[in-house]
Amino acid sequence: MECQLHWVSASMEALPRSVPRDAGFTLLEVTVALAVLAGGVFVVAELFLVSANAARLARASGVATALASQKCEQLRALAWGYDVDGQGAQDTTSDISVWPDRPDGGLGLTASPPDALSRDTPGFVDYLDADGGWIGNGASPPFGTGFVRRWSIEPLAESPADTLVLRVLVIACRASGNPCDTAHASQTVRVVAVRARRTA
Repeated sequence: MECQLHWVSASMEALPRSVPRDAGFTLLEVTVALAVLAGGVFVVAELFLVSANAARLARASGVATALASQKCEQLRALAWGYDVDGQGAQDTTSDISVWPDRPDGGLGLTASPPDALSRDTPGFVDYLDADGGWIGNGASPPFGTGFVRRWSIEPLAESPADTLVLRVLVIACRASGNPCDTAHASQTVRVVAVRARRTA
């Protein structure tokens, strides 16, 4: 009997042990892990899109601001003063709606129509590509317009003979193409300057 028990005991030791329960993953655990991973990847991808859009808007805003300042300085550089006889002298012929600007064929500092900032008015508008390069002027934007730049010139009500109010509006189109939808612009920049006559 003793031998028999010994034999049974030896054979019990020789039996393979059962596989521990935590040696692998169940299908449910793998599914949950994949769902969490997919959710994380989705959030990271969305953050990249938001970041790219913010960078695009910041770039458009920076370019629009530079374009508005450029046109304002161009308007301020036109002659507006008094001649040697004390008479008002002003530039009314320079064409600043083209690039490079020309000394004739334009309106210079002639007063603009009251709605010059709300519609494309020839002589008070030009069109630029997405990088700010000049591509045209006229009553409607050409293909590839990234920015519409409008300006107005108005005599100041308190001193209409001696002071002008210069306004520049730059509208960033949603996408470069045709037509540029200025009613639903992604960015707009406004610059205002006052110009008083000085002795020539």
